[in-house]
Amino acid sequence: MLTSRSLPSRSLASCSLASRASLTAAVALALLATAVPLAPGAAAAPGGTDLDLTTSKAQWIDRSTVAWDIPGQDAEVRYARDGGLTTDGDDVRGQAHRIRLARVPGGLTDAQRAAYPHLKGYAAFRVDPRDRDRVRTALTGQLAAVQRAADGTARAATGVQTQGVLDDLYSRTATKADLGPVFRHGRPRLAVWAPTAQDVRLDIGGRSVPMRRDAASGVWSAAGPKSWTGKPYRYAVKVWAPSVRKVVTNKVTDPYATALTADSRRSLAVDLNDPELAPRGWQDLRKPAAVPLRSARIQELHVRDFSLADRTAKYPGQYRAFTDTRSAGMRHLRELARAGTSYVHLLPAFDFGTVPERRADQARPDCDLPAAAPDSEEQQRCVARTAARDGYNWGYDPVHYTVPEGSYASDPEGTRRTVEFREMVQGLNRAGLRTVMDVVYNHTVASGQADKSVLDKIVPGYYQRLLADGIVATSTCCANTAPENAMMGKLVVDSVVTWARAYKVDGFRFDLMGHHPKANVLAVRKALDALTPAKDGVDGKKVILYGEGWNFGEVADDARFVQATQKNMAGTGIATFSDRARDAVRGGGPFDADPRVQGFASGLYTDPNSSPANGDRAAQKARLLHYQDLIKVGLTGNLAAYSFTDSSGRAVKGADVDYNGAPAGYAAAPGDALAYADAHDNETLYDALAFKLPPSTKAADRARAQVLAMATATLAQGPELSQAGSDLLRSKSLDRNSYDSGDWFNALHWDCRDGNGFGRGLPPAADNKDKWPYAKPLLADRALAPGCAEISGASAAYRDLLRLRTAEPVFSLATSERVQAELAFPLSGTADETPGVITMRLGDLVVVFNATPQEQTQRVTGLKGAAYALHPVQARGADAVVKSATYARSSGTFRVPARTVAVFRRGV
Repeated sequence: MLTSRSLPSRSLASCSLASRASLTAAVALALLATAVPLAPGAAAAPGGTDLDLTTSKAQWIDRSTVAWDIPGQDAEVRYARDGGLTTDGDDVRGQAHRIRLARVPGGLTDAQRAAYPHLKGYAAFRVDPRDRDRVRTALTGQLAAVQRAADGTARAATGVQTQGVLDDLYSRTATKADLGPVFRHGRPRLAVWAPTAQDVRLDIGGRSVPMRRDAASGVWSAAGPKSWTGKPYRYAVKVWAPSVRKVVTNKVTDPYATALTADSRRSLAVDLNDPELAPRGWQDLRKPAAVPLRSARIQELHVRDFSLADRTAKYPGQYRAFTDTRSAGMRHLRELARAGTSYVHLLPAFDFGTVPERRADQARPDCDLPAAAPDSEEQQRCVARTAARDGYNWGYDPVHYTVPEGSYASDPEGTRRTVEFREMVQGLNRAGLRTVMDVVYNHTVASGQADKSVLDKIVPGYYQRLLADGIVATSTCCANTAPENAMMGKLVVDSVVTWARAYKVDGFRFDLMGHHPKANVLAVRKALDALTPAKDGVDGKKVILYGEGWNFGEVADDARFVQATQKNMAGTGIATFSDRARDAVRGGGPFDADPRVQGFASGLYTDPNSSPANGDRAAQKARLLHYQDLIKVGLTGNLAAYSFTDSSGRAVKGADVDYNGAPAGYAAAPGDALAYADAHDNETLYDALAFKLPPSTKAADRARAQVLAMATATLAQGPELSQAGSDLLRSKSLDRNSYDSGDWFNALHWDCRDGNGFGRGLPPAADNKDKWPYAKPLLADRALAPGCAEISGASAAYRDLLRLRTAEPVFSLATSERVQAELAFPLSGTADETPGVITMRLGDLVVVFNATPQEQTQRVTGLKGAAYALHPVQARGADAVVKSATYARSSGTFRVPARTVAVFRRGV
């Protein structure tokens, strides 16, 4: 079910999506886009006919079949190699050849409906066997599907989508082809799939080299001398471009490029196996021990955020910052690794299209930002003036999927980015951390004939997903790709394998994974599993995969294929982000008009604020108890089959607990669901709590609420992710969508004396102005900005929780059966269940989450007489408050301080 709360967030202003608050708007825009005004080539014909060649409503799904949602009888496809087909009042004009189509009684076959479920109601037209030898030729020019009345006048005409027939004709051979630059004995061969191209030439070294077309695969290739190595190149592709309705010759880079010149102007003929591109020690790099996905503890980190504001960093904002062992940032990452963090998840570090790669070309705010008041509009106004031209962006704007981003390299011109990306992986591995890449194969930064379009300039209308009328779908807020098409699916698999093999990346996080077919993501898993240390230098079975399994847009509810969504990926070993406990812990959802809607950790019912959005006391209590059920399900790893007593006293399974109309529990095994309390999307956890906790809440209590909120994910079954700096109470000055907010709002502050980022001015107006009335008084209150005691104390307490979790294998159970046997909520649904408190028994442990502002006692009569004591990690740890937690053996009563998570271990 599609709900706004189940969506991520991103901005329509750029493909650097990320408050996906705008995704619902994007869906609406995608639907509105089907209403296309008449343009050259379109005509409103008499008699209710529909002649419009600016749309492509007919779909050629295989060599024998055209699907078209139209009544009537036979039709035809007209094709013109050089274009020129237009419509007037009653016909299609222009020199063209004809392919005859006969209407098929009963429509599409069962197999065709299964392959194209969104076309199941379309009429089917069979290509006349006498014309089938013309199909390949027809696909290289302009196409028009035409249906005529009995008197010969055209009653309907439209363009033709060709993804299906291209796959049918070419994919069996093309999917086995080696594309891009391939080196054998030092000699390069360059290959590109362009089956609809009329001609392709290779521009390299100042020469234009003809390329040879393979008829079976549609691949064009050219082999060259060793002197081509390192040379810039582009393809000159002569092709019919529907977006501009003419034959064009596109000078375009290689979608399989392995290296680029600055700003992605040219591809480079580079062999990633060249020893010159390997940093010292690369071949013998020893990685930290692999951690099963169900045990992974992940820090989500932006390359530039990490070091740009770190005064101790030698290479601020660069890949090489991760090689600087003495910097404050690297010291902090090593501390997290020693405590139990196992992976660093890097926000997009592939080539993206929204940052000038040369530092000299990057604009900088020209204001005295620190001088402005903490609640001023000036900082955001100044940052906005340079945002489109500065060096900052999250990077969800793919141009080339398999080349490192140049703006993070010391020199974007050439192969330094290749070497330095590998040095970054080395630096993280040597710090005890494995590396995850955030990959964004679900869309491109541009399509059609736009400047930064690549795929769509080579095979127009194939790599991008098209709506029913032929317009590119934009439900992801950018030009969607179509990994359901064989060659886009191949590109995904080939790209991931290259990152794993050539860059030794240890995991991949799929952005908007629900827009991929499940089969495509499973193909990635299969390809990785085939990688071996002896053959490939990497054990692919140890590479982890997870992603956003959101369900929305033109593919929602498996409309076009079985999606890689939360429910569909259960049991595959590939995790999906779980928003269930996230919303319950924080309160409300990411898109509430009033950001003060409270939750478990932010004081709902137990420490109410003044927002009427929270309802009366009875409503608050009921919602809080339901939130506690959502968190309980989250603590099990979101297991669908886990049985427990809910807060109302009912015997339920995880799948029976409601989350906005969807099952809260959807996982088949621990590791299917990834727990988190915050990520780069939406407000940071500290900022969310700033909105939601009563304004009078002291900074020390805010810090305790933050640690408790993080603990609900850290101590859950299955993998956990937290945004880098959350343990340091990271703030972005209440910015809910900082994808393009510059360094001022995004930079990490490793030194507590620099604060946590709170009070750096009102957040940028574009995505936050409606929240300014709530934000301004908070930012003006200097008491809300934490000091070193709160920042350092929260970080140390979080590391204690990591150590505790790592020390106790029961937090990482391997099967749902073990979870059912070992984990229980003894007070759930009883008169003793306390609003704002969750008590969990887990093997020999008892964990009490007290989110209330008062000390609480939890009496578990079944444990009366058993010996429990505060876990040694906390008893010897950094948090002085938790050390006052006690247990009374005589009554089975646990006493836990306010806003504290306490873990007790059973003794002998």
